[in-house]
This record gives sequence, structure tokens and C-alpha cells, in this order.
Amino acid sequence: MLLAINANNTNIKFSLYDGDKALGEWRQHTSATRTADEHAVWLTQLFDLNGFDRKMVTDAIIATTVPQALFNLRRLCSYYFNTEPIVLGDESTTYGMQVHARPPVGADRICNTVGASVLYPNEAAVVVDFGTATTFDVADEVGDYRGGVIAPGINLSLEALHNATALLPRIVVARPEKVIGTDTVACMHSGVFWGYVGLVEGIVNRIRAEFGKPMKIVSTGGLAPVFEGATDVIEANVPDITMRGLLEIYRRNRG
Repeated sequence: MLLAINANNTNIKFSLYDGDKALGEWRQHTSATRTADEHAVWLTQLFDLNGFDRKMVTDAIIATTVPQALFNLRRLCSYYFNTEPIVLGDESTTYGMQVHARPPVGADRICNTVGASVLYPNEAAVVVDFGTATTFDVADEVGDYRGGVIAPGINLSLEALHNATALLPRIVVARPEKVIGTDTVACMHSGVFWGYVGLVEGIVNRIRAEFGKPMKIVSTGGLAPVFEGATDVIEANVPDITMRGLLEIYRRNRG
């Protein structure tokens, strides 16, 4: 079985796969100082609760956008699961696609591109990832990465709005009932929500115009469900597109 690890700036996701089937998925807050032993205690307890034995794991793959976390994730795999992981970014790791951008390119963006090529073969696509940052990853019709856009994430913007002002409270993103707010919190909700809808629509339309070919537009990331139905630009929300890409990269390396 495969242990797939996707470590982003906010959360680390651990998924256990038997072939294409995800048997279990668990998340923990990302901490660059968390040791392999701490990872192992937490993860093996979850394995036990779900009826899995860590000896079932025969392979592992790691994608991370937090380089400081990599050492302990490698050690988790080698010491506690007795397997040397495939690591995105290692010279020995192949993606089975071309990256038409100056390195380094985030591992999550590579996974999004590969995931899009698996879901939409022979079609160009844009993956809008609502994570710590809001990213737009462009895959061409042969599955190559063509570049993209990075914008501040929604929660980062909310924190900046709160921290840089004396009176504006801390809020969570939510879809407002009206565009015109009649109190401070409603105005903030409207500005952040509809502001990001406008950002997504504007950037996607410019990408389409510049790329000059039909493109599928899909979303992913923790905050993507908040924006479902708010704009016709996004055709579908695919929560597992990053992990689909990571699983495909594992196949391309292990055959």
C-alpha cells in the first residue's frame, strides 16, 4: 500500500492508498519543528483506530511546499514505515510532463497540473487552488505545466485587514446575502467574498485570452466550497485533484 503525504503551508495530509482506492485520509496542522517520532505517534494511533497496520505500507511519496518539514517526513517513512519515499523535487523523481517555468515550482502546483491532465486528457485546464495562497495553475492539452498566477490567500487577506486596522474585527469568509453591506461585518464579508470572485473571474478571463484555446476551469482547496455557485467561470470543484496528481506521479516513477 502507498502512503501519500502532501505537506502545505497550513496542513499536512496523509492518505493511505490501495491501488486507486483511498482507504484513509488524515490531516494535521503543519509544523516545521514536528519530529518524525511525533508524526509516527499521531499517525500510527489513527492507523490503529481505523484497523490498519503500518506494516501494510510498502511505498511512500512526499510533496511539500515547506522544505523545513521534509527531513522529518523522510525519516517518518524510512524509520517507521521501512520505505524510502519518492520526493517531488528530487533529481531522481520524474513527473512525466514538462515544466515550462523557471524552477523552483511548488510541488502542489505540479500535482495540480498532473491531476488535471489525468481528469481532462487532451484538454487544457486551469486549476484554481483556494489555499494559504490562491493559485492558478495552467496545464496545456498535453499535460505540461505552462505557468500560472499566485495571489494572497483569502485568510491571509482577512488577517491583514484585521491586523492593519484599529476597528475592523477578525472574521471568517462567508457568502453574504447582499453585496451592499449595512454594518461593518457585512461590508467586510462582501468585500472579501465578492472581491475574490472578481479576482478569479478577471484572472481566468485574462488567462483564457492569453492562452487562446478552450480551457477547463476547476477549483480545489479548503475554501473552494465557499465559492461554489458564485461564478460561472469555475466549472467544477475537485477536492482531491492534488492527491490524484500525486498518485499519478507515484505511478510514473514506480511503473
